[in-house]
Amino acid sequence: MAGKAVQQGATWGFAGLLAYIGAAIYFISQSDGSFGGVILGLLQAIVWPAYAVYGGLNALGV
Repeated sequence: MAGKAVQQGATWGFAGLLAYIGAAIYFISQSDGSFGGVILGLLQAIVWPAYAVYGGLNALGV
């Protein structure tokens, strides 16, 4: 008898999507509005958690 596969973690996926959208809006609004600036803003929105962790660890002096 085959068991049911249950997807767990969908809430974190939705929260991650909202975080990405928010970061994308922030970084794009900080750009100069050119095509390259928008693309750079989208790329920064992908890796913003790394900036946050680095800044937090840097502030702690680690």
